[in-house]
Amino acid sequence: MQNETTPRRQVPGIKAYNHAAGGWGALRATAKAVREQMGVLDAPITLFHTNKPDGFDCPGCAWPDKEHTSTFQFCENGAKAVTWEATKKRVTPEFFAANTVTSLLTRTDYELEFEGRLTHPMAYDQASDTYRPISWEAAFERIGEVLRGLPTPDMADFYTSGRASNEAAFLYQLFVREYGTNNFPDCSNMCHEATSQGLPKSIGLGKGTVSLDDFDRCELIIAMGHNPGTNHPRMMGTLHEVSRRNVPIIVFNPLRERALERFTDPQDPVEMATLGSTRIASSYYQVKVGGDGAALKGVMKAVLALDDASGGQVIDHDFIATHTNGFEALAADLRATAWAEIEAASGLSRADLEAVGAAYAKSNATIVTYGMGITQSTKGTSNVQQIANLLMLRGNIGKAGAGICPLRGHSNVQGDRTVGISEKPNAALLEGIERVFGFKPPHHHGHDAVATMQAMKAGFSKVLISLGGNLAVAMPDPQACYEAMRSLDLAVHVITKLNRSTLLIGKESIILPCLGRTEADVQEAGPQVVTVEDSMSMVHASRGSLPPASSMLLSEPMIVARMAMATLPNTKVDWMHLVADYDRIRDAIEAVLPEFEDYNRRIRIPGGFRLPLPATERIWNTPSGKAEFLIYEGLNQNTDDSVLRLTTLRSHDQYNTTVYGLNDRYRGVFGRRDVVFMSGSDLAKFNLRHGDLVDIETALPDSAHNRVSGFTVVEYDIAPGSVGAYYPEANPLVPLAYHDRVSGTPSYKSVPVRVVPSAAA
Repeated sequence: MQNETTPRRQVPGIKAYNHAAGGWGALRATAKAVREQMGVLDAPITLFHTNKPDGFDCPGCAWPDKEHTSTFQFCENGAKAVTWEATKKRVTPEFFAANTVTSLLTRTDYELEFEGRLTHPMAYDQASDTYRPISWEAAFERIGEVLRGLPTPDMADFYTSGRASNEAAFLYQLFVREYGTNNFPDCSNMCHEATSQGLPKSIGLGKGTVSLDDFDRCELIIAMGHNPGTNHPRMMGTLHEVSRRNVPIIVFNPLRERALERFTDPQDPVEMATLGSTRIASSYYQVKVGGDGAALKGVMKAVLALDDASGGQVIDHDFIATHTNGFEALAADLRATAWAEIEAASGLSRADLEAVGAAYAKSNATIVTYGMGITQSTKGTSNVQQIANLLMLRGNIGKAGAGICPLRGHSNVQGDRTVGISEKPNAALLEGIERVFGFKPPHHHGHDAVATMQAMKAGFSKVLISLGGNLAVAMPDPQACYEAMRSLDLAVHVITKLNRSTLLIGKESIILPCLGRTEADVQEAGPQVVTVEDSMSMVHASRGSLPPASSMLLSEPMIVARMAMATLPNTKVDWMHLVADYDRIRDAIEAVLPEFEDYNRRIRIPGGFRLPLPATERIWNTPSGKAEFLIYEGLNQNTDDSVLRLTTLRSHDQYNTTVYGLNDRYRGVFGRRDVVFMSGSDLAKFNLRHGDLVDIETALPDSAHNRVSGFTVVEYDIAPGSVGAYYPEANPLVPLAYHDRVSGTPSYKSVPVRVVPSAAA
C-alpha cells in the first residue's frame, strides 16, 4: 500500500501486510483450512496424495508439477481447494427441507458453499419453494423428456467447468453432438478464449509452447497481467528458482502484488528459519489497466530501433525470413505509432519501455508468461498476438528456454478443449467422431458463454445443463444473467456443492451431485482413474482415494452416460460399456484424436506424456504454413479525465467464483470484500480519501443499470487511472455485450468506470 509512513484514517478490515508472500503466513492459512473443513488427522494423508503418481490432481490451478514425484506438491491455495472439496460438512435433504430457495438467496456465495458437500439428487418443488429428493432414474428420465421435446437441439446449452476430466468432457461432447448441437459454453470462454482464438492465427497452435525445463534454461522472463501468488501459487516455486539463478523477471501489472515482489518458499528450510525471502521481479512496471497492447507495441518499437542502430544485429532476420509472414507491415506500423500515443495509452514512459526492449535484446532465450489481465479485454485477442509478435522478433518460439506461456486457470480447462469442448469444432474432431461412432455431428458453430446468456435472455434457449461451475455468477452483468437463468424451462447442475446458479429457478431445476477429484471412483471394472492436461500440455492420471461424501453420488462420466441414454433412444454409442471401464473411454479418445496415441499405456507412466505441439518444432499450422505477424489496430486510449479503468480481481481466499474466506492478506484486506483499490493520485484528483464510501458506475453508452454502491475506497499502489475491485462483486459493472469481438471473452479487466461519493454516505 502507498504512503504507509503517512498517518491516515483507520478503516475496519484494512491493515498493511508487510511480509513476503508464502512463508509462515501460507502455513497458517493452510492449517486454518484444514481445521475448518477436514480435521488435523485426515488432512495430512489427503494432502500428501495431491499431485502424486498414485494420487489425485489438485482441483485448483493448471500449473504443472515436476514429474509428480516430490514430497509435497501442493500450495496454500491448493490445500484450500482440496480441503474445500474433501470437507466433512454435508448438505442433505434435511437441509433443503429446512431452507427455502428464497431464503438461501439471501446468503452470500461464501456462505452457500461453506455448507458443504451435496449428498442426494434434488429437484425444485415450486409449491414449497424448496429442493426435494428425486431418484436418479426419475431425474434422468425428466432430463431426457425435456431435451427430446425441444423444437431444435440448438435451444439447449451445455456448459462445462474446467475441473471436468478428459473422460467426462469427451463423453459430454459426444452426447451433445449426437443430440445435435454445438452449444458448448465453457469457462474457457471467460478466461483464455483469446488465446484459443488468437494464437492459432499467429503460430498455428492455441496453447503455450514452453515446458518446465524451459524455465531452467531461460535468460529472461516477462510476466504480464497475472498474479501467481494467488492464482497459480505453485508457479511461485518456479519463479523462486529462476530468480535465484539471477535471471531477470520483468513484470507488467497495474497493481503491486506482493508475490511478484518477494516470496518465501514454505519448502525452503533456510528461508523459513531465517524469515528470509527471495526477490521475484527485477523490474516492475505498473501498466495502466487496458494498456498492455500499447506497452507491447512500445517494447517492439524499441527493439526495432535497436536493430536499426546495430545494423540488423538484434532482430532474428533469418528466423523471420524462413518462418514468418507480415514483418514489414508490422515494422511499418510500429514506426508510424508515436511514442506520445504509446505513453498515454500504456501509462509507462518511453524510457521504461526502451529499458525493457534493451533487456529483451540482450536475452538469448525469453519466456513471456501472461494471464487474464491480457485476455479479459475488448482487445484480448490482439494482446495475445502482440506477445507472439514480440517473441518472434528474436526467434523465441521453437527454441530451448523460450516461448509463450499462457497461464490457464482450472486444472483441466485446457484438456476439456483438447478433447472436444468447443462451440467451434474443427473438421478433424468432427470427422473422427463420425468415423468412430457412426453418426454425423453438427458442423455449424454453437453458442459460447456470452451467446448462451443472450439466447436465454431472448427466450430462444430453454434448457441449460452445467457440468460443474457456477455460470450465472461467473458471467458479467448479473442483472441480465440472473434474468436469463430464470427464463429457462429446465436447468440441470452437475456439481459437488450448492451455489447461487442452482437457486436461480425458472420452471424446473435439478441438482445432480457428483464425485469430486479427491474421491474414489469405482465402476464395474473396479477403481478408475481419470486424466487431465496441465498448462504445458502434459496429460497425466488422477486417482481419488477418499470415500465418497455420500453413497448416492455418481461420477461425472456415469452421469453424462445416463443423461445420454435417457435422451437418445436410438443412440449409436454403447454408453454403459464405456463407463464400466474408463480405459475404454480413453481408447475412444485415441481413436477420434490421434494425438492421444497409446493413451492408456502412457498415462500409467509417472508424470504422463506431452501432447504434440507443432510450433515447438517450428511447424506452423496456419493457412500459409508460416507464423504470422499481426498488427494491433489502434491504442486503448482514454480521453475523458473523469473516467477510470476497472480491473476485477480475485482475493487470496478465492478461486474463480469459489470464496474460501473473506481475507485478502497480501493486499491487506481482512473480513470484507466491498472495497475498491485506488491510487493516491486519483484520490486527490477526485477529492476522495482512504476509507470513503463510493459508488461505481460504468462509463459506457446504454449501461445505466451497471452500478454498485457503498464500496469503501482503499488507497493502494495501483497505476494512476486504474481501479480494482473483487470478482464477482464488481461483475455488475461489466456489461454482457462488452467483450472481445473476436473471442467473445468478457472484458472483466478493462471497464471504463466513474467513481463518485456514495449516495449512502
